[in-house]
Amino acid sequence: MQRILGLLVLVIATLAGATSVAAQTQTFDHSGFGFDLDSSHQFVACEDCHKNGQFKGTPTECALCHNLNGLINATPKPVTHIATTDACDACHRESEWQDIPLLDHSQVVGSCESCHNGVVADGKNPDHIVTNESCDNCHVPLSWNLARFNHSGIVDGCISCHDGTTATGKNPDHILSSNDCEYCHRVFGWQPADVDHSVVIGSCSSCHNGTTATGKDPGHITTTAECDLCHATVAWEPASFDHSNVTEPCSSCHNGVNATGKTPDHVTTTAECDLCHATVAWVPAGFDHSGITEACSSCHNGTTATGKTPDHITTTAECDTCHSTVAWVPASFDHSGITAACSSCHNGVNATGKSPDHITTSAECDLCHSTVAWVPANFDHDSITGDCSSCHNGSTATGKDAGHFQTNQECNLCHTKTAWLPDIFVHSTANYPGDHRASLSCTACHTSNAETIPWRFPAYAPDCAGCHANDFAPSAHKKVDTPLILYTAGDLKDCSGSCHEYTDATFSTIREFRTGEHRVQDASFN
Repeated sequence: MQRILGLLVLVIATLAGATSVAAQTQTFDHSGFGFDLDSSHQFVACEDCHKNGQFKGTPTECALCHNLNGLINATPKPVTHIATTDACDACHRESEWQDIPLLDHSQVVGSCESCHNGVVADGKNPDHIVTNESCDNCHVPLSWNLARFNHSGIVDGCISCHDGTTATGKNPDHILSSNDCEYCHRVFGWQPADVDHSVVIGSCSSCHNGTTATGKDPGHITTTAECDLCHATVAWEPASFDHSNVTEPCSSCHNGVNATGKTPDHVTTTAECDLCHATVAWVPAGFDHSGITEACSSCHNGTTATGKTPDHITTTAECDTCHSTVAWVPASFDHSGITAACSSCHNGVNATGKSPDHITTSAECDLCHSTVAWVPANFDHDSITGDCSSCHNGSTATGKDAGHFQTNQECNLCHTKTAWLPDIFVHSTANYPGDHRASLSCTACHTSNAETIPWRFPAYAPDCAGCHANDFAPSAHKKVDTPLILYTAGDLKDCSGSCHEYTDATFSTIREFRTGEHRVQDASFN
């Protein structure tokens, strides 16, 4: 009986001690001992870390607890974990293991492909160049797309890599050439390529046959000679033919059979080609008008020589009033002697008038156009006293397109009078929180493409919580420790205000000051 009573006393004493420890756990302030109990750690029992009642010397580094062989048997790194250092907090948060905002590659042990093998993590896609090089030779940890390959350190020829095995080589339909890729291609892309004919193997016609490369066009003179007899490797034209050894008159070859002859619209003449044309090219052609004493129209009548085209302005003036003897265009017309209004000629009958899509206006041409050309046209907005929309309404002048932002604001709030783009709008309202870290587009907030924002959480508008209420994590915002009271999204709806921790539920005494926790440039809201 005494033995049983002794055991009961021991059990009661043990339970009393456990209750005392639990009570101390609820009220003990851990923050002053070099390890704040945040997130998941605040729910761990004291004895899970302080083994055998030993407080001093308890590890504070993640890996000293989170392993299979330590005194404190916390969740260890799984066998499927990628090879890394033991700095858990470089990637993981205390809230949960899966909450990994960004993988810190500086903690990864081993080569890139130990993870990026298509199983553990993304590997090379099917159209990746064939290579045994490590990922980080070209890629950076931030993004696959920010890839770069520095050819400047390459001392061997291109073919040492671009052989179709190590890296992309010549495709089956590549022209016959040496293996010196850099003569035609650039290091930033295969296309566009500039063919350096010095490395091409074989005759011109081995490539320029109309299949591998451009061949003779249907109007080419009949010849079996190689291309380089007349053409250069820079361009087909101008082409050169050495006429210096030709002793016969031009028409003995240029008769439309042996070589190009007169076109159907050539001026009627029996003169030899070289009277007007040079041996370099048919155009420009020269005709010495200096000896002509008759009026232009005596030849340029549409029969003897080219006359006015059907769409020529109606006029009885001689050709040389506007045209020179060198070419029909460009033509010049001296408007300086004109005293009547532009529209007296530019009415669509005597001279070119307004096109069908011209803005509706009764103003004279010279308000916007010069006498040199119709375009570019200038319009002086400085003299405009009305609103933009008085003209830019889609009838008088260009208005808003169908997908334009829905607004009643005037054009000049966002646009300049020089061009529609780029726009110049800047938020000036006090409710605008500032430019976000993610570089949001307009429609990220203005989801209805209109001025009024359809708030996701209208009760909190226009504060941060108006959009981010769902992102608020109450467990990270303690208001009172005992009894545990957490802030709500409504309490901290502006995200940048104070979220002090108080001593008790009266909220009269601040135990810990916390101010200005978040800004719009922060990486996250937690």
